[in-house]
Amino acid sequence: MEEIAVKNLDHLGIVAGLIDEIGIVEIINQKLGIDSREKIPTGQVIKALILNGLGMVSRPLYLFSQFFEDKPIEKL
Repeated sequence: MEEIAVKNLDHLGIVAGLIDEIGIVEIINQKLGIDSREKIPTGQVIKALILNGLGMVSRPLYLFSQFFEDKPIEKL
């Protein structure tokens, strides 16, 4: 039997869609360039920061990864 995992998208899906439609990630990566040492491009980091900021959470940035644990990041 296949196990189903449910993740909550909330309003972040709309925000992520708008970010993609406007092309913010690509603009940031184009302006700043991509360093070969980066594991995650700067544009993606900024997108994640925007989503975290609009997530209406009052967690410090060192808990940033915990914010995305129950989010379907492949959809965002």
